[in-house]
Amino acid sequence: MSWALRFLGVGNASAVKLGSPMAVIEHDGQPWLTIDCGGEGLTAYRDCYGALPDAVFVTHVHLDHVAGFERLFVDAFFNRARRGKVRLYVPATVVPLLHKRVGDYPNVLAEGGANFWDAFQLIVVGDAFWHQGVRLEVFPVRHHWPETAYGLRLQGAVTWSGDTRPIPEMLARFAGDNELIAHDCGLHGNPSHTGVEDLEREYDAATRARMMLYHYASTADGETMRARGHRVAMPGECVALAEPTGPRAELFEG
Repeated sequence: MSWALRFLGVGNASAVKLGSPMAVIEHDGQPWLTIDCGGEGLTAYRDCYGALPDAVFVTHVHLDHVAGFERLFVDAFFNRARRGKVRLYVPATVVPLLHKRVGDYPNVLAEGGANFWDAFQLIVVGDAFWHQGVRLEVFPVRHHWPETAYGLRLQGAVTWSGDTRPIPEMLARFAGDNELIAHDCGLHGNPSHTGVEDLEREYDAATRARMMLYHYASTADGETMRARGHRVAMPGECVALAEPTGPRAELFEG
């Protein structure tokens, strides 16, 4: 069995040509779990896989990460085989924010008779959750207000930082099994995002060597970070992952 991480987009909120900062964990060449639901990222997903996601983890609710939800709602709601079955894994403190951002709109259909959440299977998560018999971990990151943004770990395979400032104390715990680390990084940092100088100052060389950087502002910025010795993700790039080492469970039907 093989695992991989596909970067659907790698740009920041203004870098439309680089795509939404969004990715897919693949298993045996098939989409397994999608991270976030940006507009450009959803288009890239359809172009790559010929359909829209069946399972999405939401890191936070800035629009470059959730702007695709209206399209995902329409796709799921009007398909009887998918309605109510598209899994949304959402950290507990993010649920009310996501509802305000994308779910709380009068008459999600002009004809009425439908609720936004009818299209989905909402699974509220805490420190960890199970997906298809595999356990994933969730951890808070430093992005705007506390308890509004989270990262994701598939132990032994990949840690996705989400939008964040440097979090060495979190990665010491949630990337301590030789995971590939996909980390927010632009050429210049700010109070909500990591800059390349922040990255170089806060993380040791061994940790940086496991990183792939995304969420940057332009192709030129990406080239500058590469020239500094960093591995920088490209839109559509697919990277092989190690076999996950975390707990697994036998699936059952109840």
